[in-house]
Amino acid sequence: MRGFGQEFGVDGCYLNTASIGVPPVPVVEAVAESVREWGGGGGRAPRFDPAVAAAREGFGRLIGAGTDRVAIGSSVSGLVGLVAANLRSGARVVTARDEFTSVTFPFAAQAARGVTVTEVDLCDIASASGGADLVAVSVVQSADGAVLDLAALRAATEGTATRVLLDVTQAAGWLPLELDWADAVVGAGYKWLLSPRGAAWMAVAPRLRDMLVPHAANWYAGDERWDSIYGLPLRLATDARRLDTSPAWLSQVGAAVALPWLASLDREQVRTHCVGLANRLRAALGEEPGDSAIVSVTRPGAADRLSAAGVVASTRRGAARLAFYLHNTENDVDRAVSALG
Repeated sequence: MRGFGQEFGVDGCYLNTASIGVPPVPVVEAVAESVREWGGGGGRAPRFDPAVAAAREGFGRLIGAGTDRVAIGSSVSGLVGLVAANLRSGARVVTARDEFTSVTFPFAAQAARGVTVTEVDLCDIASASGGADLVAVSVVQSADGAVLDLAALRAATEGTATRVLLDVTQAAGWLPLELDWADAVVGAGYKWLLSPRGAAWMAVAPRLRDMLVPHAANWYAGDERWDSIYGLPLRLATDARRLDTSPAWLSQVGAAVALPWLASLDREQVRTHCVGLANRLRAALGEEPGDSAIVSVTRPGAADRLSAAGVVASTRRGAARLAFYLHNTENDVDRAVSALG
């Protein structure tokens, strides 16, 4: 299959990007070549630095943040945990009800220090932010694809002491984003960013970065990383790289191909394509149009019917979750509609 100028090796009707993204062929080839080189004894650690840099820059472009703000990690929860560990004792955190737990568990784990986490409906996030130390929420909800009102949250928190952490794991790639106003923006690579699992990023505004103790400080976060692998004193980078953890090399190789390509696309065109397919399904099911590339189908037996028809989707909170992305077409929608009856 082809989509947006790239070939995808998708076999059948794959509507499960919200769980695991299927990479275009060049991403697969780049990782396979790196594995072959490794298997032949050609692996050299410094050779992966350009891939890390390219993926870092690509993530920054996708969310509208400078590369100097972007730190690398291996998972969203690890990066969120760094922010959570640096909250003051007794801090108050506001989040969305039924938020993905990689966003909420790191803060809930700070309960012994008096940190409290308050869940509110997604539509009430902005109004509930007053007096909070931090708002931590996904831009697009994992369970049903609901989209956060970013403008309202920005208006409610800008110029206040409330910090904002946004998870873009279900948004970056299909949803145009300009999030340089947020204090922290985290995202995993293995869904809509079409990268191997093991790569994640966090863009941190200077006002927050300067408050964070790098609890996982390591050689890769050094100002001159190949000169900071032995001995003291501590000598970390001055920008967001000071928060880096050592990269999962093969994951970064794939991300170095996927993220710059995604960042080069017309993101409004991408959104129109993805949401248009989602709305074609909604219309066929008698539902109102939505603003998300993710559709949650609550019909009884929906997941089983889709699976029996060879439509790859997922189940969340008892509903079938279908996600439409670059490689999907109207034929995929029609096949899902046929399966759902």
